Amino acid sequence: MSTSILAAQHMAQDKINRELFVGNTPPGTSEMLLLQFFNAAMRRTKLCEPNASPIVQCRVNLKFAFVECASIQDANNCLNMSGIPFLGSSLKVSRPSKYSGPFVQAKTWQHLTGQTSLPAGHSHVDPNEDKLNRELFIGNTTPEMTGDMLTDFLGKAMQQVGLTIMPGNPVNACRVNGKFAFVELRTMKEAENALNLNNIPYMGAMLRVGRPSKYTGAVSAHGNWEDILAKYMSGELTLPNAGGGAASAAAVVPAPMAAVPSAPPTRVVELKNMLTMEDLTSDVDYQEVMEDTKDECSQFGSLKSVIIPRTGVGATKIFLEYMTSEDAAKAIAGLAGRTFDGRKVEAVFFNEDKFGSQDYS
Repeated sequence: MSTSILAAQHMAQDKINRELFVGNTPPGTSEMLLLQFFNAAMRRTKLCEPNASPIVQCRVNLKFAFVECASIQDANNCLNMSGIPFLGSSLKVSRPSKYSGPFVQAKTWQHLTGQTSLPAGHSHVDPNEDKLNRELFIGNTTPEMTGDMLTDFLGKAMQQVGLTIMPGNPVNACRVNGKFAFVELRTMKEAENALNLNNIPYMGAMLRVGRPSKYTGAVSAHGNWEDILAKYMSGELTLPNAGGGAASAAAVVPAPMAAVPSAPPTRVVELKNMLTMEDLTSDVDYQEVMEDTKDECSQFGSLKSVIIPRTGVGATKIFLEYMTSEDAAKAIAGLAGRTFDGRKVEAVFFNEDKFGSQDYS
């Protein structure tokens, strides 16, 4: 056999020894994302040098991928990545079926990082069954709502009131279809928690959140958004893992967001970026804005008054006075973040004493 043929066979076998199978990849996984993810994880766990890139190539298929390592030793080290959480899935890392080299003893990601089990919501189950358990139906959507908007809004709402189990947006994907949508959560536990968003107001609609009709799993006890919001406002609801130590360091403590205001609650809501001075010039336009505002904002609760200053420091602002602070909170959750003539609406609680003295600064 010629030297060139032997060299070619050696190169082919060397590539097989440096290649790994990665199973249970979530839909939409990109080759670059997976490559960068593995490289970062291996650097973090000191399975390679701090500036090394042990994964040099990646080929992604529908539900699995193959990664090519820089060396056989890098491939052996990468086997310890099996079980690593990635976009709501637990990746399976192993040798491909054509590998015929020696068996290499490896740990799992959980053992490598000192975890005794997979994070809550992650398990080695059938991917289709896992996805069904992580999927929720969102009813009563409007044509203006896009998948990105719902993903951002629902994810931030969950983070704000402590319904997530790890940092980041828990909503992986959203499919919008007319008057309803389906969202896919990253874990089964967070899908269960998200059921508490039922009846959350958004863009003038009360979203219905529930299990899809094809779901056949256990029925989870849960409340509605009103229950969660009341507990949050009263301080009864606390973020998960709070209490100190390493666990509290990983607790989700997001920045305040409009859907669940962090300022002291009052009965008055201040809206910004809805109007311009041109909207206030004509008496006819002003009256239409006033009537439209009353109609739109009455759905959140008992609206006592609407004040729209036409001059002074409060001009272009809208002030809503509700009978209770709970109704005001619902209005903020439903109105904040909406887009009005290309402007993003801001909604916050406003001081009742200043409102009473007509100080709109």
